[in-house]
Amino acid sequence: MRTHWASSILAIYIAVPFILFQSIGMQEGDTEKNHASANVQPKIQEEINGPFNMIVILERKYLDGEISQEVVTETIWSKEDFWAKYDQWELIDMGEDQMVFRKQMDDISPLLKANGYFGITDDGVLTIFNGRPQKMNIIQSFFQIDLGRLESKKCEELKKGIPIKTKDQYVEVLEAFKTYSKSEKQAN
Repeated sequence: MRTHWASSILAIYIAVPFILFQSIGMQEGDTEKNHASANVQPKIQEEINGPFNMIVILERKYLDGEISQEVVTETIWSKEDFWAKYDQWELIDMGEDQMVFRKQMDDISPLLKANGYFGITDDGVLTIFNGRPQKMNIIQSFFQIDLGRLESKKCEELKKGIPIKTKDQYVEVLEAFKTYSKSEKQAN
C-alpha cells in the first residue's frame, strides 16, 4: 500500500509538467499540434527502457529583439536529467520528436556587437542598422527624434553611425536620445 501511494505521487509529479506543457501555445482549432503533443506525452512518460533521440531547438531572445536558434539532437536516457538540463529555459513548443525552448538573454545580440550601429533615418527615426546607416540595412527602429532640439554634433554622430559594442552602450545611447524624442516632448 505504501509503495502504491509513493508511485502515485511520483506519477503526478511527472504528469503535471506534461499537462502544463501541452497547454502552452495551443490555440483553438490547432488539432494537428494537439495530436502531435498528445503523441509525445506517452513516449516521454513511459519508463525509458533505452535511450531515444529528441531534436531540441534552443532560442535565445536578446534585448534588441534578435532571436538566435541552435538545433541539437539530444539522446534522452533519463527524463529527470533531461528536464534538469533545461530547467533555466522556457518550453514554448513540443512536437512528436522535437521541443523548442526559449531563454531571454540580458544582453545584446552577437549581430549588434559585431556590426550594429545606431543611426537616424531620413524622417528622423532612431534606428539600429547592420553596418553604417543605410536605408536597406535596418535592424530595428525605436522612436522619432525632434531634430529641431537635437544638437548638430549629435545629429552628425547619428548620420555617420554610432557603433554598438556592449549592452551598457546600447542602453546609454537609447536613454540619451530618448530625451529628444517627439513623444517625450509631447508628454512633458
